[in-house]
Amino acid sequence: MNRPWPKERLGQLLRHRKEFVTIDDLAVYRRPRVQLHAQGIVLRDEVPGALVKTKQQQVCRAGELLVAEIDAKVGGIGIVPDALGGAIVSSHYFLFQIDETKLDRRFLAAFVQTRTFLDQIEAQGSTNYAAIRPADVLGYEIPLPPPDEQRRLVARIEELAARIHAAHAIRQGANEETNALLGSARTQLIGDALAADWIPLGRFVDRIQSGKSPQCEPRPAGPSEWGVLKVGAVSFGVFNDDENKALPLGRPVDRDLEVRAGDFLMSRANTTDLVGACAVVTRTRPHLLLSDKTFRLQFREQSQVSPRWLDHVMKSPALRGQIVRAASGTSPTMKNISKERVLGLLLPAHTSREQHSVAEQLDALQDEVYALRQVQAEVDAELDALLPAILDGAFMGEL
Repeated sequence: MNRPWPKERLGQLLRHRKEFVTIDDLAVYRRPRVQLHAQGIVLRDEVPGALVKTKQQQVCRAGELLVAEIDAKVGGIGIVPDALGGAIVSSHYFLFQIDETKLDRRFLAAFVQTRTFLDQIEAQGSTNYAAIRPADVLGYEIPLPPPDEQRRLVARIEELAARIHAAHAIRQGANEETNALLGSARTQLIGDALAADWIPLGRFVDRIQSGKSPQCEPRPAGPSEWGVLKVGAVSFGVFNDDENKALPLGRPVDRDLEVRAGDFLMSRANTTDLVGACAVVTRTRPHLLLSDKTFRLQFREQSQVSPRWLDHVMKSPALRGQIVRAASGTSPTMKNISKERVLGLLLPAHTSREQHSVAEQLDALQDEVYALRQVQAEVDAELDALLPAILDGAFMGEL
């Protein structure tokens, strides 16, 4: 059994450095972002000094420990990388110099990611005020082996982390390949360019219905409450009835706008990548209403359109291209598409038999892709859990 290492208070290894400079309006400054869950510090932005409202700022030094006053309890803490030496932070951040004759900065960077460290943060301070103070940080304890052992452990942790990263990259590559396979199948069966015989969607649709967006409460509706769909309720082929906001008690309800199983929904307003996304509602909770950002397509009785086929067609490159070109909006991130533009979208002139064949083939392939994604998600979760387990074991002397 490994002998436990002695523990040392960080106050014996760190020094709180509180020095402020006055911002020069004519200079350009880098500002860092401390990622949550101790995932490191990255560049947030570069701004002219004239746009920095608070003129007294702290200057980071590479290799210092940077702690976010408010976010520390959710892992807003890390080591300033070399590339961000000289970046500025406000008084809501704390900077600590590390005595590297006793504590390797990489060893500390690894320790702040452990449950042992985060438990110390959560155990201190008022429950009504999430922020911590510099004295809190200096009071935390760290297992402290000799410097040579610290360096050995850091090297081992980095080696294992690199293997985990490589496994993630392989999994991501497999995910991209499966997406490309599904896209290729859609292109093969539906086409990737308009043909002369393609027909407007309006031939199939009797009515496009849109809902309303009344003032709602900032929470999902309870089981017996009415709710209004949020933008995220409809994505490609997926309807999520959890994406809703509760309608306040006493508000009038237009039951004609209630979402029902079998509905064909389209996202009217969304990001550029998701505007026009469609989904067939296979099942849903009761008491959900369409919002003004969601269309419901109601088909003509004699149209003989297969909703499953149409769902696949609307995901195809040819239709996505039409939708993106038809969408409008001044925001670079949010777009919307009108009913008239939707009705004018051109679809391949497939017969009922062809629609059934296309839908059947793509459904089968899509099911396989979704099953593979589920396995990949489980692998991702296992990989994500590996590094915390490795870190916890390392600081118990088990690595």
